[in-house]
Amino acid sequence: MSKDDLKTDRRGVLGGLAFGIGAAALTGTAQAAAVDKPVDKPGHKSVDAALAHHIDTIVVIYAENRSFNNLFADFPGLAEPLSGVSPERAAQRDRDGSVMPHLPPVWDGIVPAEQVVEHRTHVIGEDDLPQLSNGPFALSTLAGDPLPTGVVTRDLVHRFYENQMQINGGRNDGFAAWGDSGGLVMGYYAQTRRDLRLWQLAREFTLCDRFFMGVFGGSFVNHQYLVAAAPPVYPHADTSIARDMIAQTDDGPGGVRLKRTPECKASAIDGPAVFVPSTIAPPAPGYPEFAVVNTMMPPFQPSPSSDVMKPGWALASDANVLMPQTHDTIGSKLDKAGVAWAWYSGGWAATLAGMMTDGQYPPAPNFQYHHQPFNYFAALAPDTPQRDLRLRDAGVGDTARTNHLIADAAAGTLPAVTFYKPQGNLNMHAGYSDVDSGDRHIAAVVDALRSGPQWDRMVIVITFDENGGWWDHVAPPKGDRWGPGTRVPTLVISPFAKKGHVDHTTYDTGSILRLITRRFGLEKLDGLALRDKAMVEAGGPAPGDLTGALDLA
Repeated sequence: MSKDDLKTDRRGVLGGLAFGIGAAALTGTAQAAAVDKPVDKPGHKSVDAALAHHIDTIVVIYAENRSFNNLFADFPGLAEPLSGVSPERAAQRDRDGSVMPHLPPVWDGIVPAEQVVEHRTHVIGEDDLPQLSNGPFALSTLAGDPLPTGVVTRDLVHRFYENQMQINGGRNDGFAAWGDSGGLVMGYYAQTRRDLRLWQLAREFTLCDRFFMGVFGGSFVNHQYLVAAAPPVYPHADTSIARDMIAQTDDGPGGVRLKRTPECKASAIDGPAVFVPSTIAPPAPGYPEFAVVNTMMPPFQPSPSSDVMKPGWALASDANVLMPQTHDTIGSKLDKAGVAWAWYSGGWAATLAGMMTDGQYPPAPNFQYHHQPFNYFAALAPDTPQRDLRLRDAGVGDTARTNHLIADAAAGTLPAVTFYKPQGNLNMHAGYSDVDSGDRHIAAVVDALRSGPQWDRMVIVITFDENGGWWDHVAPPKGDRWGPGTRVPTLVISPFAKKGHVDHTTYDTGSILRLITRRFGLEKLDGLALRDKAMVEAGGPAPGDLTGALDLA
């Protein structure tokens, strides 16, 4: 069978059958043997010189909440396609460790009737679905057709401790047990080869099939890792107004276990997992500070609360508002080296202007406060000289008239390091955004970048902050306390990207920072050194810096 003839399972939800019968999965040893040798080698001056010679601009497009399986399950050339996973390996285990006889119900349904979102053309409730077999399944409509990528599904839990319990030491068999959406975690889009524009870009350039989210869990902490290679800190949290948000865990030989509430059922078949609050991780051996691992709000506007005595600031007396952070970021390293950079965010100015009705922001741009990681740092506080230069409004929409990033791309004025966060309704996050809208938008941005005068010396990295709770079968490598977490899709697009290539090098979110650090000769962030050391000590390679996806000869 040719790679182009690889088939995906289109039986859908109503069939409820596990995917991938009859083929054995790669073992960890075989998987390691299949991985490309990374180009990243300390002191490899020819690569450093080639990067400096060929690349002037690095653009990072940060989408939301999709596991690799959810969108790219059987892309041609994968080291471990979903179709090669045996039913035994894909089977999910219950909270007592036993194999489930079938998946739990999809709590609240795939597309709840009460969900008010754009592009909702289907309602698929909990009672509409049959019993699902224990394994992955292709998302479908009630008629059995592939679920359109323009339909917004319900959200799935994606949090720090829950993700570790779902990964379960690399077995990835706890997703259904420790989530809040029942069997939905095992769903994937089978028709993406035909529909997804990102799929076509991956066929043209490079897709990384061993790229893992930097931190276990959710969007907030993975955005922080993208810019700082570390979670935020909360000094003396145990004596603060946030003391009730500190996680209670039982960390034993079986791994981290978050304390459940009395309402949590013994079996996942009977109800979703329910846990005590877990926003802040307590100190642990080798990690002396309280760290914020689940969502807290920024100390500066835009933020949900406002301090009338300090214009531009959030209300510090709100327990869910994080204090300004002072540790290094990739931005501070770039500033020290005199390299221009900016974070463009869709809907930034509209939100600051208070575009609300009835106390709510409209479905577009659906701005997400916690997706703005630099807005948590004192160096970019209101009235600091760098704030307006570094934190830029991207506007709204897909054209140069409405989207300032696209306009700057057309004018050739993008900073050397450019981060782009699409507005909420265009970021692919389940629960409030659909795959198709984000896919169209990101493809339009890539088209604009490729048409601009900086394209000839540019690298574009398209990745997802985290898995959004969706299952993936590839075991994350062992690292430090923070991660890496579940595998996510990542594309490298450039005149120098390997064409039609699947890169099997091990990467994580910090690999983007490694590429930026290497290209511009920056000081290395402490979190990157911590991750490198931990992964080597665990017996694996340190994450690559994405030069393995480039042909710089």
